[in-house]
Order: sequence, then C-alpha cells, then structure tokens
Amino acid sequence: MMREAYRTQLDDLREEVRGMSELVIERLNTGLDALSRHDDRLARTVLHGDEAVNQRYLSVEELCIELFALQQPVASDLRLVAASFKIATDLERVGDLAANLGEYTLATEGEAFPEVDVTALGRFALSMLENAMEAYAANDPYLCREVAARDDQLDTQCERATEVVVRELIETDHRDDVGTETLLADVSRLFLTVRDLERVGDHAVNVAARTLYMTEGDDELLY
Repeated sequence: MMREAYRTQLDDLREEVRGMSELVIERLNTGLDALSRHDDRLARTVLHGDEAVNQRYLSVEELCIELFALQQPVASDLRLVAASFKIATDLERVGDLAANLGEYTLATEGEAFPEVDVTALGRFALSMLENAMEAYAANDPYLCREVAARDDQLDTQCERATEVVVRELIETDHRDDVGTETLLADVSRLFLTVRDLERVGDHAVNVAARTLYMTEGDDELLY
C-alpha cells in the first residue's frame, strides 16, 4: 500500500511538471503573438499570468520536498525527482521571459527593423521547448539529443538577426524617420528580445539535458 502511494506521488510530480509546461508554453505563445501583432491586450494577458506560473512552480517544489523528506528516493527515482525540480526551475524562467515579451510589446509602437523576423526566432525556440517536454513525458533520449543539437541553429539565427540590425544602423540614416533616443530604445528592445529568445532555447536544452540524465543516467548534455 505504501509502495502504491509512493508511485502515485511520482506520477503526480510528473503530471504537475507537464501541467506547468503547458501553462508556460501557452504564455510564451501569447507573448509571441502579442509581439508580432503589436497587441497590447495580449501583452497584458501575458503579464497578468505570471502568478499562475509561480503557483505551479511552488506545487512542484512542494512535491519534490515531500518526496525527498518522506520517501528518500534512490537511483532512477532520485534522478526523476531532482530532474523534475530543475526542469520546473527552467520553466519558471521561461515564464519570466514570456512576460518580458509582453513588456517589450507595450513599449514598442511599431517595427523599426521589419527585416528581422523575431517571430520566426521565437517559434523556433518554442518548438525546442515543446520537444524537450515531449522527451520528458516519453523518457525519449533521442529527442533530448535532437533538441540539444538544434541549439546551435538557434544561436546562429540570433547572431544573424543582431548582425542585420547593426548593418542596417551603419548603412541607413534613420534620423529622418525617428529621433535618436527613440531609435536607440527600439534597437535596445530588439536586442533584448533576441537575447531572451536565445535564452528560451538554452532553457529547452537544460530540460533536455536533465531528462536525458533522468532517463539514462547520461550527463553528456549537462553543463
């Protein structure tokens, strides 16, 4: 009977992490939609949803502490509990990055550099996170490695986006379009947006790395 209760607690932990990921992915999706549509209403929706993510994180934390304190898991169960807590931490940080997208949307009036496809970058990073959570749900080591391999591609895309902005600033005189202060603010927000989307990819790799360690005891992706 006690063993059944223990297995139920482990299953509950996995479900709580998956539920948290669904909420975070939904918020990130909304943040990207707000940014691409310049939609202030969606931006505020993302900002107001932060508390829900924090509550899910606290639920995961509570389950992990209870399992550590009362059940003293060992071997693969210990890896599951530890990985789940680490993954929840990464998800909470992605939730914060989604909130940043809402803030950038509210602060931006238009597209200063339309040639930079921020939405495409965001969708790529989002797909990495979705795949990483699929790997967690299915204990899929192949998918873990696939997510990690895609990180270089995202980094390259983000680097190119930054280079486009720098080149545009050098080659084009924007003084007739906007004031210098406004232009600098737009450039700063764009750089921050690209940086945050790159970090979403980094967190997705963290999720994949923890899942691989949880599944196979393989630490090759941990850094």
